[in-house]
Amino acid sequence: MNRTRILLADDHGIVRKGLRLQLEQNSSFAVVGEATDGRAAVRMAEELLPDIVIMDIAMPNLSGIQATTQIVKKNPQTGVIILSMHSDETYITRALAAGAKGYLLKDNAEVDLFRAVQVVAMGKPFFSPAIAKTLLEDYMRHMQQRGLEDSYDLLTAREKEILQLLAEGKSNKEVASMLNLSTNTVETHRTRIMQKLDLHNAAEIVLYAVRKRIIS
Repeated sequence: MNRTRILLADDHGIVRKGLRLQLEQNSSFAVVGEATDGRAAVRMAEELLPDIVIMDIAMPNLSGIQATTQIVKKNPQTGVIILSMHSDETYITRALAAGAKGYLLKDNAEVDLFRAVQVVAMGKPFFSPAIAKTLLEDYMRHMQQRGLEDSYDLLTAREKEILQLLAEGKSNKEVASMLNLSTNTVETHRTRIMQKLDLHNAAEIVLYAVRKRIIS
């Protein structure tokens, strides 16, 4: 059985110990290393080639966000799950822009940890359910303040289908292959989706899908 190889990156020994103990209850997970700062995390990710890195957002010597950028740049196959106390959109956007695939709130880590590792190991994004709730509430408040309506229902059935696949991290080429379309057609759909929903990049597509519970 191929076990999911996990690197833990947190500067608090007690947090690492708690995560390790919990993860090792699952026989399909193997904790292959522990890093105490951002630079060590980058170095160990390069040496150990883990499938998953669980990364504290606030790390000494190199922040969790910067470490994530470097890890994903060197090995895009590594799924980074950010561990954070912050549920506001600024932090989540920065994590996504850095290449993180998951975002776990420390308060919910015990409940969501197994699922997060399993989902991200499959190449899909994962966010603590509490984040989706907060993001949706913030988004609705923002829309009301600006006197705007959510444009999701303006999307065609095909556009909704493509939005979900893009939010799950699939490339235009992969979406085209799955739906038996040309890459150009998918690119056209993607452009229309982003225009209708006022989205500007891949990170915003994922955030929108989390808010709308299109992805978990």
